[in-house]
Amino acid sequence: MLDGLKSSLGDAIKKIVKSSGIDEELIKELSKDVQRALLQSDVNVRLVLEITKHLEERALNETPPPGLSRKDHIVKILYDELSSLLGNESEFDFKPGKQNKIILLGIQGSGKTTVASKLAKFLTRQGYKVGVIGADTYRPGALVQLKTMCEKSNVEVYGEENNKDSPSIVKNGLKHYEGQPLDVILIDTAGRHKEEQDLLEEMDRINKIADPDLALLVIDGTIGQQCFNQAEAFHKTIPVGGVIITKLDSSAKGGGALAASAATGAQIMYIGTGERIDDLEKFSPTRFVGRLLGMGDVQAVLDLAKRLENEGDDVRMKRISSGKMNMDDFFYQLEEVTKVGSLQGLLESMPGLSGMVKGDQVNQMEDRVSKWRYIIQSMTKEEKADPDLLNSSRIKRIARGSGWPEGEVKELIKNYKNSKNMMKASKGRQMQGTLRRMGLG
Repeated sequence: MLDGLKSSLGDAIKKIVKSSGIDEELIKELSKDVQRALLQSDVNVRLVLEITKHLEERALNETPPPGLSRKDHIVKILYDELSSLLGNESEFDFKPGKQNKIILLGIQGSGKTTVASKLAKFLTRQGYKVGVIGADTYRPGALVQLKTMCEKSNVEVYGEENNKDSPSIVKNGLKHYEGQPLDVILIDTAGRHKEEQDLLEEMDRINKIADPDLALLVIDGTIGQQCFNQAEAFHKTIPVGGVIITKLDSSAKGGGALAASAATGAQIMYIGTGERIDDLEKFSPTRFVGRLLGMGDVQAVLDLAKRLENEGDDVRMKRISSGKMNMDDFFYQLEEVTKVGSLQGLLESMPGLSGMVKGDQVNQMEDRVSKWRYIIQSMTKEEKADPDLLNSSRIKRIARGSGWPEGEVKELIKNYKNSKNMMKASKGRQMQGTLRRMGLG
């Protein structure tokens, strides 16, 4: 999916991760690399300039929260800006106890009929009762295709083979389904172009008859920047509430289609990723941008960053970043890392670390964190506050209390001291510190 864009953005991020330091020149170079990657993927020029302008300004002026390195903060900013292009994760709010009507719009060849059958299957799997109205009277065989595909999901399709008046088909279809225990009625319409005024006027009539709860614009992921103007024209006729992008599995110009949401102000709700009826998935900007940046799901990193931001003024974070942390603070850091999820998952999502740490090393790291937790919990309050108190007799007592050998307690103390010194030197670069102090960096 969008391999060219993914590869270009990945190369841009590698420059940041591998650099010895971050300066204005490197940030401007990143901005140019991102511009080039997005333009080659056919994203609208105005949007590209907007994104990269924000990227530069924020990367140059924002101070990373305590505990997050500047490199990771810049990657987070890039992630934020790309996500803003795509909107938030969005789902239609189905109202219970009524027939929710969804109308599908799009130009000819965008894949509306296929999407109608895929969406019917998708919603049926979610437990909704679905009916479909086939109102595409312009394309020969459209109704037959729709019925054939919807049969696989046991979804009824209403259509009138010999009637060429789409608005009347919609009216009759709604009457046909009236009183039936349906949650959703999908209305498939004829493809039209922004220049075909008569078809747009017909769409307006259909809209008035159907009074839909949601209008979904279906965009072909291969048409590139043309989709921006198309989306705008449809939106002026019927307010678009959501976007579905098809053919993203084969598109090198998918960036242009992704920008369709910017033209309408609507969220991308679903994406078609293949030919099969099951190849429709709910769109998640988080996962999608994570894939583009080659980092898996970066939400784990963002969650960590958010927690660090929220605690930015906390005395503990100031103590940690200044290198004055105690054993309680060290324990807190271990807890924060493991809160993100499995360490394997965290490492896979961190910029530049994916694939660098082997599975057996990750298991070793997780075992070590578990041991250290028990050992720290066996210390007294005074020992946690001032680990310099830990002499040989105290170490023996802690080892007995935790159930681990004295060697493990000494290993913890050694790593605590290394971490403390490193945090002071790096002013709080948390992830690199975590790896180093666990003997894996």
